[in-house]
Amino acid sequence: MRIVIKGGVWKNTEDEILKAAISKYGKNQWARISSLLVRKTPKQCKARWYEWLDPSIKKTDWSKEEDEKLLHMAKLMPTQWRTIAPIVGRTATQCIERYQKLLDEAEARENAEADGLSLAGPSGGESAPTADDVRRLRPGEIDPDPETKPARPDPIDMDEDEKEMLSEARARLANTQGKKAKRKARERALEDARRLAMLQKRREMKAAGIVMRHKQKQKGMDYSAEIPFEKQPTIGFYDTSEEAARHIRAPVGKTVRELDQKKPVEDEATKRKRQREAEAKKAAGGNVFGGAKEEQIRRLREAEQISKRRKLMLPEAQVGEAELEEIVKLGQAGNAAREMVMDGGAESTSGLIGDYSLLDQAKHARTPATAPQEDTVMREARNLRNMEAAQTPLLGDANRPLLEGTGAEGAAPRRGVAATPNPLMTPARGTGFDPSMSVRGYAPSATPARSEMTAPTGAQNFGRTPL
Repeated sequence: MRIVIKGGVWKNTEDEILKAAISKYGKNQWARISSLLVRKTPKQCKARWYEWLDPSIKKTDWSKEEDEKLLHMAKLMPTQWRTIAPIVGRTATQCIERYQKLLDEAEARENAEADGLSLAGPSGGESAPTADDVRRLRPGEIDPDPETKPARPDPIDMDEDEKEMLSEARARLANTQGKKAKRKARERALEDARRLAMLQKRREMKAAGIVMRHKQKQKGMDYSAEIPFEKQPTIGFYDTSEEAARHIRAPVGKTVRELDQKKPVEDEATKRKRQREAEAKKAAGGNVFGGAKEEQIRRLREAEQISKRRKLMLPEAQVGEAELEEIVKLGQAGNAAREMVMDGGAESTSGLIGDYSLLDQAKHARTPATAPQEDTVMREARNLRNMEAAQTPLLGDANRPLLEGTGAEGAAPRRGVAATPNPLMTPARGTGFDPSMSVRGYAPSATPARSEMTAPTGAQNFGRTPL
């Protein structure tokens, strides 16, 4: 007797049978579903559906937000993967595999930094086995969790057991050997017996001289023998007194031939003449109003195109026309004074005049790039790895300190959005700026007048940082 051990790698045939059985029996009758699969138990069928075949399972690459959420929830609820899985939006097995992979990457990066090597690790034969090599199955080992792996393709020559399982599943799912099919077969047998009995009865009556007319059964209505939507008249005599009292005008002065005569048919020549006149009239009217009509259609189309366009909304200029004129005047006055001093002035006087020619280089300044950010996912993975490797304080050894600044210090992960730096941002426009803090005599949004020597111009404002 052959002993069948249930379990093992799932095959493509078993996956298809499982999906067809779930579509027929639902997701609650796992014992009935597993009866279609010889080598699988109800628990394995349920795990296969919820871990791999369910269409709601995400099998795409992990994003950075999902990694951060996974590490944060693993820090708050360690080993509670069934609780973490719906929060992250993945299955529990996917969360465990991703968590182990992140810890392995953090460990490899630490080893590479400690040894002064690249992230690829040592490539020689004397290097230690990696985490993937350790977790890989050896020849002869059994996969402890085959429900989360892809199905094995079907071989060309299937076993007899698999063929029998496939035929039985096809028969049961098609319901050809169930109670309903047996009832239908029994009804067909009774109908055949009834038909043969009537045929024998008719033959015997015909032999006895009794001819019985056979009436065929029709599903619909026989229009040759019946009247559809027939309205039966009321029983009794119809009152015709109204018709007798109705006044009917007699056709006086007309003969019977005139009454029976039909409307004369129009002559063919007259008909063609009328058509030519109508076409000529239409052409004359088209020449007069055709151009105006086309022009009107063109205007309507242009108006429709203009209405579809959206107005161009540009931000307001940070420097107005008046400020630009003031800056130009200050620059011209400074250049004129500098030329006068350079022509015949002393060196001490020339040292008090600033050089504003360097301001032209600000036109070609580019927007500074966003500051580089640290890999918070790897930092948090290192923290979790250090927490797993931490020992009791009774041993007296110092544990590794945890890295800060990962954004997961609280109950919820920190959500920081990196903003592009603004080179035009000044202290007066920074955070906490109040329009009342502006220098007296200048508009709140105006560019403050200043000299290269940071000398106050016009207004005195003591106790403040110079603009």
